[in-house]
This record gives sequence, structure tokens and C-alpha cells, in this order.
Amino acid sequence: MSDEIEIRKKFEEWINKILKPLTDKVPERKPSFTTISGIPIQPLYTPIDLEEHKWDYLKDLGFPGEYPFTRGIYPNMYRGRFWTFRQYSGFGSAEETNDRYLKLLSSGQTGLSVAFDLPTQLGLDPDDPMAEPEIGKVGVSVPSIVEMDILFKNIPLDRITTSMTINATAAEILAMYIIVAESRGIDRVMLGGTVQNDIIKEYIARKNYIYEPEPSMRYTTDIIMFTAKEMPKWNPISISGYHYREAGANAVQEIGFTLASAIEYTKKVIERGMDVDLFAPRLSFFFAAGTDLFEEVAKFRAARRMWAKIMKEKFNAKKQESMRLRFHTQTSGVTLTAQQPEVNIIRTTIQALAAVLGGTQSLHVNSYDEAWALPTEKAVKISLRVQQVIAHESGVANTIDPLAGSYYVEWLTNEIEERAWKVIDMIESAGGMIEAVKKGIPQREIANSAYEYQKKIEKGEIGVVGVNIYREEGWELTMELLKVDPSVSARVISRLKDLRKNRDQAKHKTALNNLRKVAKNPDENIMPAIIEAVKAKATIGEISAVLREIWGEYKEPIVY
Repeated sequence: MSDEIEIRKKFEEWINKILKPLTDKVPERKPSFTTISGIPIQPLYTPIDLEEHKWDYLKDLGFPGEYPFTRGIYPNMYRGRFWTFRQYSGFGSAEETNDRYLKLLSSGQTGLSVAFDLPTQLGLDPDDPMAEPEIGKVGVSVPSIVEMDILFKNIPLDRITTSMTINATAAEILAMYIIVAESRGIDRVMLGGTVQNDIIKEYIARKNYIYEPEPSMRYTTDIIMFTAKEMPKWNPISISGYHYREAGANAVQEIGFTLASAIEYTKKVIERGMDVDLFAPRLSFFFAAGTDLFEEVAKFRAARRMWAKIMKEKFNAKKQESMRLRFHTQTSGVTLTAQQPEVNIIRTTIQALAAVLGGTQSLHVNSYDEAWALPTEKAVKISLRVQQVIAHESGVANTIDPLAGSYYVEWLTNEIEERAWKVIDMIESAGGMIEAVKKGIPQREIANSAYEYQKKIEKGEIGVVGVNIYREEGWELTMELLKVDPSVSARVISRLKDLRKNRDQAKHKTALNNLRKVAKNPDENIMPAIIEAVKAKATIGEISAVLREIWGEYKEPIVY
């Protein structure tokens, strides 16, 4: 940088003659200045800070739609079309959730995102004794093809993309979706959407796993390989940093652990004989958006650049599409407060803005009442309106990567990247993500991060409006909360009994026996057998029972 010496000289003069005399008289706010993740922040950033990182525009940024994709994965980004407005929703029975979907679509939502209840996620039918208390409580109950058909009634599956937050039973849910579409004359090649299918993060953060890690990885990679051949528009996995962040990870750990998981999945598919460029273009990611706006923007930009380098340098990908990190973002649920819940609208607006400034492809904005219950229709509509105001009124979508060139943002992007590589190196030195999970490494790191963050809140080092600053004593909840209809259980169980009574029992038995045989053979892809079982009216609990029998259930090691 030709004028670096002159800038450094002027900077030191400014520090000594302008800044220091002022701060000697009026001290700066305490405690020290850091990002939410604890990265120290200087009072001012200049070209000197970029020079220290050996920052190079063409190498580190380039142009949108080109390697290393720091500035965005598409050449014109939101000037072509906005990100997908995709509000996460699901509760009670399929009828209630379908009604919510139709109302959201009529209000301008452009993609669907399905929340499933815990029994569906854990492979339990609603009439299982363990399932009964949780039917429809944190998502919609979908034990069979019957419920899936109701869930998507009057929704054009060939013209809408659907994201489904499902992992341990992702193959069963995808099979149901395929069969419902085909029953309506829609070929599977026309279907667009995502199954989360990220089992690694279940062992670490979310805990909705069923099987041992090795067969679970086979299950996950079977879905990736099946869709690569049969469903060219489908994302077979959404590799999730969101849940690491919600469990207590900081921004650096979020992208470090997420990309380490992505490396593990990519290795496994390649080991099974598939060329990286045949499946990598459809890998997708899922991140959280916190309230520290600049840190979040820098995090997204760093993650894009890192993934491009990983695919090009580690896996020798040739296609540009293989190097593009496409991601969905959800605003941070863990930052929502039960106190003064309307303030959550402000938090989620900042978080959504960070996602857009960071170049997300899809976005969900949490509703202000979610610290109390599943969101009401009114709260969900306000969350959708947040996205629409950002898109149509803020002006931030009019130019590509508008914060690029900010000395602070570029320095922070570089800093987060350097720190995240160290997280990946730690995981790789442990033998990869699955081995690290068995040793409890990411679990321990995230637990420590969560503990340190909570300590800072309790000490007042991090302010949370309504919680440890600007509290309102005597505050009472006055807003309406969503209550799940108690008749849901009886309705879903009744339809389940009818399904079992009226299906072709011989075909059902044959399909489950075939699934049992395929599950024992690691060289066979399990998806076709699961599709046949669903066609034979097998339920999610019955299919999972067969796989539990062959693969066993996972028991988590004690970390502390």
C-alpha cells in the first residue's frame, strides 16, 4: 500500500493529539469493547489493518458470482430477485398447519418451512406411549403419508420450494413428500426444497438422534446420493450452524464446526464413490443471525470464502457451483426475551438486516412471542412484514454487498476466517467431526462458550434490554398466546388407526422385510426401500423400528 507510512503517521498523530486528550477527560464506556463472540474491537479501522492481514481485493473479495464468492454467490444478487421469504411454521395437526401455510402464502411468503413435532422427529408414531404428551406441540404431527397429503393440500408442490427441519427421519419425510407429489402428477425431478438431514449437529446440539453415528452417516449420505441422481432441484442436506449457535457457540465456532461437518459429509460421499461435482452443488447451509450486526455480516462473508477454498483446494472441485455456499438464515431464537416481548421485533429486524447484508439466499424471522409459545398468526405476519420492509423499503438490496470495503468489516471478515480455520484444524486433528463428537470435543467447546456468555450477562458486561438493563418491575404479559387444540392427538391417532386397518397387509409386510434386508447391506441405498415402505402405508414409527432393530440406538457419552 503506497501511502501506508503516511497513514500510519497520521493515525498515530490522531491518537495522541485528538483521541487521547478527549478520553483522558471523558473515559470510554466500560467494559472493554468486543464483539458478542469476544473479538476485541479497536476504536478505528484504517487501511493499515487490512495491510496487516495482507488483504488483496482480487484474492480476498473478487466479484459477485465468482471465486471466492466473498461478495455473493450470484452476479447480481438481490437486483435479480429477493431472497426467499420462508417463515418456519408447524403446529398441531396437518389441517391447522396447512391453514397457516395458505395464509402466509397469501400474505407474500415465497417458500414453505416445516416444523415437525418431536415424535415425528424421533421416529415415534402418535399412539406410542412416549409420544402422547408431545403430539403437535413444537411442530406438526406427520406419522404417515395421510398426514403429509393433508399438510400440502391446495399447495402447488412444483411451483413452491419446501424446507423441512427433519434429521433422524429425513428419508421417511422426503419419501412421503415425493409420493404425495407423484400422486398429483408431479415428477420428483420437478421438486425443489430441502431436508435438513444434518445428523452430526444432532449429536452435538439438538439431540434428536436415533441411531449410532456410523449407520446415521450412511443414512444421511444415502439421501445425498439418491437426490443427486433423482432430484436435481433438491437440497439433500442443510448443514446447520444455527443449532450450534443456539446451544451457546459463538460466531467463530458456528462457522468452524459447521464447515467441519460439511467436510465430513463430503468425505463420506466421495469415499462411497461419487464425484464431488455430482453432489456438491446441491449441498446447502443454515446459519443463525445474531444481533451484533457487523460480526454477523462478516461471519457470512467469511463462511462463503472458506467453503470456496475448501471445495477447490481440499476436494479439487471443478464446477463453480460446487464452491458456492448457499445458505438459509434464521434470526436468533435464543436472544428472544420473555420480558418486554415486543422489543424482540427490534432485535429480529437487526438480525434479519444482518442476514440480508451478509448475502443470504433464504430467511426466517422469529416471531416476538416465541419466548412464550409457538407464534400466533398475528406475530408470524409481523415477522414476514419485517422481511418485506427490508426488501422493499430499506434500499439495502439495491446494490451488491454494500458493506464491502469498510475497513472494519473487511478486517473482521479476515479475523473471523483466521479464527474459524483454527476450529476446523482442531476437529481435523481429532480425526474429523464424527470422531470429535465421540470424544465430546465440540460439545465441551460449545458448553464452555455458553457458560462464558451467560457469566457476562450476569455481570452486566453484555446488556440485554429488559433483562439486566432497562428492566420494568411489575411487568405483566398481556398478549394472546397460541394454544394447540387438545383434540389434535385424538384426530391424528384416529387417522393412523384407519391407515393401519385399511392398508394391504401383505404389501406392507413385504416392504418392511425388504427394508430390513437393505438396512443390513451398507452398499445399498436405503431411499428406494423407504419409498416403497411409505407407498405400502408404513408409518414413520414402523420404519424407524426396523432401522432401530438393525442399527441400534445411540447413547450419548458423558462430557463432564
